[in-house]
Amino acid sequence: MNESECFQIEVTRRTVVETGATALLLAGLPHAALARAIDADPSTPSATVELKINGRSHVLNLDPRTTLLDALREHLALTGSKKGCDHGQCGACTVLIDGRRINSCLTLAAMHDGQSITTIEGLAEGGDLHPMQAAFVEHDGFQCGYCTSGQICSAVGMLSEAHAGMPSYATADLADPRAELTDVEIRERMSGNICRCAAYPNIVAAIKQSAGIPS
Repeated sequence: MNESECFQIEVTRRTVVETGATALLLAGLPHAALARAIDADPSTPSATVELKINGRSHVLNLDPRTTLLDALREHLALTGSKKGCDHGQCGACTVLIDGRRINSCLTLAAMHDGQSITTIEGLAEGGDLHPMQAAFVEHDGFQCGYCTSGQICSAVGMLSEAHAGMPSYATADLADPRAELTDVEIRERMSGNICRCAAYPNIVAAIKQSAGIPS
C-alpha cells in the first residue's frame, strides 16, 4: 500500500467519525430547540390543516412534512398514541380515521384535513370506558402498557372491518360475508400490532369479550 492509499483510508475514517459525532450532537438537541430553529427560517414551508380529533376541531399551522403522529403528540399534547418504531412496524401509533385504523407515523397530518380522527383519548365516553378498554382491563391485556393504546384502537377498527365482511389471510372462505372470529383470525388481523411483553393470549381474550364471542 503506497502513501496515497494510506492517506485516503485515513481521511475516510476521519469523515465517518466526524459525521457520526455530528449526528449524535443533532440527536441530542431538545425537540423545542430544533423546532425554534425551523420556525426561525422564513423559507420553511407551512400548511394550515384542520384536524377533527375526538369530536373537536383543531386548526394547526404545520410544516407539510409533519406526520399525523407528531401533530398529535407535539402540537396537541395527545400523547396516548405512542412513537415506537416510527416505521409502521409496531402499531403503537395506531389511530382511527373515519373509523379505519391507520399507523399515524406513516401518514402526513396535511393528508387528513377535515377527516374524523379518533385516538385512544377519544374512545371513552365521559367516565365510561369503551367496551374494548374495559375488556383489556378485565383480561389484563397489557403489561408495560406502551403498545396498549395502539392495540385497543387497532382492535376497535379490526372488529369494524370484520363486521363489514373484510377477509384476512386466515379467512378460509372468502365468499363468507362475515368470517368467524376465531383465535387464528384475531391473531392474523392484529398481527400489525406488536407487544414486546407478549400479552397476546390476554389481548385475544379481551377482543373476544368485546365482540361477544365466548372464550
